[in-house]
Amino acid sequence: MESEVKSMNHSEWVMLIVLSVLWGGSFFFVGVAVKALPPLTIVSLRVTLASLTLLAVVHFSGLRLPMRREVWIAFLGMSFLNNVIPFSLIVWGQTHMSSGLASILNATTPLFTVIAAHVLTRDEKMNLMKVFGVVIGFAGVVIMIGYEALTGLGGSIYGQFAILGAAVSYSFAGIYGRRFRQLGINPIATATGQVTASSVILIPIAMLVEKPFTLPSPGLEVWSAILGLAVLSTALAYILYFRVLATAGATNVLLVTLLIPVSAILLGTAFLGEQFELKHLFGMGLISIGLLSIDGRVFKLVRMTNSKIER
Repeated sequence: MESEVKSMNHSEWVMLIVLSVLWGGSFFFVGVAVKALPPLTIVSLRVTLASLTLLAVVHFSGLRLPMRREVWIAFLGMSFLNNVIPFSLIVWGQTHMSSGLASILNATTPLFTVIAAHVLTRDEKMNLMKVFGVVIGFAGVVIMIGYEALTGLGGSIYGQFAILGAAVSYSFAGIYGRRFRQLGINPIATATGQVTASSVILIPIAMLVEKPFTLPSPGLEVWSAILGLAVLSTALAYILYFRVLATAGATNVLLVTLLIPVSAILLGTAFLGEQFELKHLFGMGLISIGLLSIDGRVFKLVRMTNSKIER
């Protein structure tokens, strides 16, 4: 059973690229914070500060959060799939491996999404172009980050399964989150409801398990990382995420995990003086081919042109 590949328009591609930059920064922010704070504390601070930020946005923009019971049940389900489970698994997993290997494993999200969307949806069925695009894009991620990152695969197997578990959770979240458009909920309200529900769940768990109030106060560098993680990589990122999800679908929005390493490398080259290597260019080329394959428009145009020439 195949379906037409849902192509994204220019504004959706721009939002996806910006989202990749925001989420690419999250691996850096977590890498700084995890040196001073335990995983659940980092995650609870992330969603709590993000919810406060988004509640302020809702208030000053004149929006109102829906109060219907079925909406908040949906927010609760989304918070588990998109925040509580994957955030906790990723932060814990990064305590056992490099951020490079973590981002490679995280880039498997579109693979799981293509499979899950095929089984669970009617309009995002698997086809050869999607599978080809995801596999080629993933190969580009591995090449760009470097084979040396894969040497970490011999390390903590539990940490690796944690990141893969987060990728699976994200794939189900992308499909589950499609319901918010059907409920007629604004993307800002959806993002706010999701992280607010997450903070309600995570704060008492972190307090009980990790007792962060007994830890020494972290320095300015750690607090800056937490703030960036909450405001940029969570609050702003989820506004864009739910906007793209509502219009382009789960498979397309989760292509962002292929773009995250590209954003991280370009940012490192531009602002941290890191060297741009030939493998980065080659990897980005493969990712571009993968994204174009999944988007489908270029190949449709080629087929149409060839058919006209044959006539």
